[in-house]
Amino acid sequence: MAVRFKPPTQEQIVKSKAIYDRQQRSDEVVDERVEKLVEELIGRVADKWTMIILELLSDKTPLRFTQISKAIGTISQKMLTQTLRQMERDGLLTRKVYPVVPPKVEYRITDLGLTLSAAFCSVWVWAADNLKEVESARLKFDQTTEG
Repeated sequence: MAVRFKPPTQEQIVKSKAIYDRQQRSDEVVDERVEKLVEELIGRVADKWTMIILELLSDKTPLRFTQISKAIGTISQKMLTQTLRQMERDGLLTRKVYPVVPPKVEYRITDLGLTLSAAFCSVWVWAADNLKEVESARLKFDQTTEG
């Protein structure tokens, strides 16, 4: 089963655009802690695995480690463990260990994780709004750099 990102709902689009509009009009001084958190989250989201796991858990929760691993398919056990631990540390998911043999561990997305997943919808909005311009720029670039 391949994990696929779904387009945002109409409600998510409206919320994302409202946030974007508010940011464009803002003359507020940016809190350095917020700026640092944004940089960390962008780095984490850019690692690819975090968003894939959020998408997976937002569709079906709870999931066990092996279910997540099989659904993703291309992630190493070490990378999956590291990503899940960091996501747990950030409050994006919870991990529940059951005292059984063999060990049973389940992961659930948190409300915080759901809101980050929804925030990613802004990328969908941007992509939809700018698709033709990006395609045009790529075509122009490719034509000017060809042999």
